[in-house]
Amino acid sequence: MLSTATQAGTAEALSFKGIGKQFPGVRALADINFTAWPGQVHALMGENGAGKSTLLKILGGAYIPSEGELRLGERALKFRNAADSLASGIAVIHQELHLVPEMSVAENLLLGHFPARLGIVNRRAMRQRAQALLQGLAEEIHPDTRLGDLSLGQRQLVEIAKALSHDARVIAFDEPTSSLSAREIDRLMGIIGRLRDEGRVVLYVSHRMEEIFRICDAVTVFKDGRHVQTFEDMSVLSHDKLVTCMVGRDIQDIYNYRSRPRGDVALAVNGLLGPGVRQPASFQAHRGEVLGFFGLVGAGRTELLRLISGLTPASAGSLSLDGKALRLATPRDAIQAGILLCPEDRKKEGIVPLASVGENINIGARPRHSRMGWLLRGRWERDNAERQIRALNVKTPSADQAILYLSGGNQQKAILGRWLSLPMNVLLLDEPTRGIDIGAKSEIYQIIHNLAASGVAVIVVSSDLMEVIGISDRVAVMCEGAITGELPREQINESRLLQLALPGARAASEQEVNHG
Repeated sequence: MLSTATQAGTAEALSFKGIGKQFPGVRALADINFTAWPGQVHALMGENGAGKSTLLKILGGAYIPSEGELRLGERALKFRNAADSLASGIAVIHQELHLVPEMSVAENLLLGHFPARLGIVNRRAMRQRAQALLQGLAEEIHPDTRLGDLSLGQRQLVEIAKALSHDARVIAFDEPTSSLSAREIDRLMGIIGRLRDEGRVVLYVSHRMEEIFRICDAVTVFKDGRHVQTFEDMSVLSHDKLVTCMVGRDIQDIYNYRSRPRGDVALAVNGLLGPGVRQPASFQAHRGEVLGFFGLVGAGRTELLRLISGLTPASAGSLSLDGKALRLATPRDAIQAGILLCPEDRKKEGIVPLASVGENINIGARPRHSRMGWLLRGRWERDNAERQIRALNVKTPSADQAILYLSGGNQQKAILGRWLSLPMNVLLLDEPTRGIDIGAKSEIYQIIHNLAASGVAVIVVSSDLMEVIGISDRVAVMCEGAITGELPREQINESRLLQLALPGARAASEQEVNHG
């Protein structure tokens, strides 16, 4: 049922009429037809590669549709670029943030429309305007703070504030909560509810089912670039029905957990300290196990993985692999030791966007298989890329396809293929399923368990509470730069993990600690 705001403003409905998009060798969208109404939050659901992000890029002016028409009320919309889309009253908040790390928060928020007189920027007015935009969304962020010094979750909030600053009639969110804490998510849900009540069109893309049923009034499902179905009445839609509609099959247990023998200690971390890790971190990761790391945004989990992988120099502490001391001066040292990291930010630190899928897979092992360290062996390049693509079910027209055209889940699998091309002892996965659909998640969980079964020690950092419970043999919890406890699988539950993850829990958690 349409809200009062919807009924009052149906002239401003956003309609997709026969939208299609063709890339070289790939049809990303075909014959998309549905309407999103003012005063509703309309979810776009589907597996990675289903076409959701492509549709949002068309809406945001990044892509021009190959066929079809966009309409906002009675207006036909034709965009040459993102500026045209914004000028038409549309703001799209993409999953990969479009901000300038070297600028301040205020400069990012007001980029392109600084308050100025006679060509001189009024810094005081800019700061006040930025503070007003952050009000109710991220008051703790100071306008003068350098954007690059913020956490990923805080940068996401700045991107949202920037979009809201244009007072758009259509606001589209692409995985907006993927890096936010529970408190930040609650705050965002309140803002989205306010936008709905104001009669705006809100499109919402998320793979988190609880968010869809919490905030959305309608759902459109995509599969393989096509419109499957639109549900206008959420009361008739269940979690299982939505999953089946998305993937075309039932998924009973997406985590694929199975017990396995735990082997010897592979990695021993002793008193490690460094940026973001403020208390000495000590733990062991065994061969054949999945060790989860849970915590709230800013807990220090990513920073700990960067210390272990050699990306950030440690100020104190030591590492050992299979009982032998390690000295990791550079990431190359870690790779040579078989300690491999899949980073949280795929676009910035994982993939080489303009390179092919095959090149992204082969780049790590290439020095081992090239002649004289630089002359490429074409047959190995082709065979290894195809082998990893098949083994990991990477959905791509060919190994020559530019990786930037792949979905997030398939990009993640290609990064895993890079490390599977090398000898591996310890695999570090930082938010491996962030922004990935339920079908691709299930495939990645299967890969994780297969690696553990082969004798690899797998360490998984995740902010998804159910994910870390579902896949882990043990879970270590971090809070404010310190490990506050470890729990074996039989003791893991939501209450215990959240208690250990909350500030002030460290002293209370001493009786919970189990160094299994």
